[in-house]
Amino acid sequence: MVTGARIAGLAHAVPPGVAQESLWEGYFAGQYGNDERAARVWRSAGGSYRHGVVDPREVDVSGWSTAARMQRYRAEAVPLGKEAVAAALTDAGLDPGDVGLFAVASCTGYGTPGIDIRLARDLGMSDEVQRLFVGHMGCYAAIPALGAVADFVAARGRPAVLLCLELPTLHLQPATSEVDQVVAHALFADAAAAVVLLPGEPGPGFEIVDVAARTDVSTAEYMTWDVTDIGFRMGLSPRVPAVLARHVRDVVDRLLAANGLGRADVDGWAVHPGGRRILEVVGRKLELPDGALDASYGVLRDHGNCSSATVLMVLSRLRAAGVVARGRHAVAMAFGPGLTLYAALLRAG
Repeated sequence: MVTGARIAGLAHAVPPGVAQESLWEGYFAGQYGNDERAARVWRSAGGSYRHGVVDPREVDVSGWSTAARMQRYRAEAVPLGKEAVAAALTDAGLDPGDVGLFAVASCTGYGTPGIDIRLARDLGMSDEVQRLFVGHMGCYAAIPALGAVADFVAARGRPAVLLCLELPTLHLQPATSEVDQVVAHALFADAAAAVVLLPGEPGPGFEIVDVAARTDVSTAEYMTWDVTDIGFRMGLSPRVPAVLARHVRDVVDRLLAANGLGRADVDGWAVHPGGRRILEVVGRKLELPDGALDASYGVLRDHGNCSSATVLMVLSRLRAAGVVARGRHAVAMAFGPGLTLYAALLRAG
């Protein structure tokens, strides 16, 4: 069922970037003792360029306490988030004072007063703006957060903003021989992505049509994000793509069928690029044509995996490419700890 909310503004902001190979040669090769297996994992991650609020070649945070990392998170998150939200508001033609709900999703930093309060103040939002923080859901957080924000917009008839802001480079861990740590260090990067949702009649942008979710609790330990004394530590099993392969087609087909649609009615696929193998599984299981996941591969190449912000960055590329015709549909999809798969059905206005 159409919620009566549409995405009218999209924008993202990233800190300074560095070439993937430079990160390997300038820091990680030394950390892993020039191990050839680690080098192969690094170079097969699918990224060419990544952005971070810290460059490990200059500032090694791997031994920092969690408290020190959270202090740095607060310092870096506010200007980056402000840039993304301000650009999304401009894209939507909305004044900050008209925002009814400001939601922030992050799994990489915490503090109170939160960045939602600080950003609302700095952006000039009303002191009566409602706020929502979505924490520690991981890479898929953008989709349930988008659903909750869309429900507010439809129910209250007021605009809302969602910001997904992730700084995983602050959680660099000491080098180990564990492959999942090499994969995490090779994939993750920093970004802030914001969307503005407006109520009312259909118009330019994407209407939020429906949201679906599935969690396979039997595989919950395949992907973890644990708070430790030296930051947050990723646990990542190589079996994750196989679990996704079991569920992705059924979840997508059920979502589409519930709205009288099939895969042939979908022009655009905004799939979270959790890694190259993840995208290969999705493309194969959904029988997508060549090029259908170009936006996802492009974000992976240019930015890496930026956790919850990533799928919104992919959606922004889809919009810019103009591949979804008016009245046609797009599917945004992301996955993370649980193992959990979330998908949103969107219609182009």
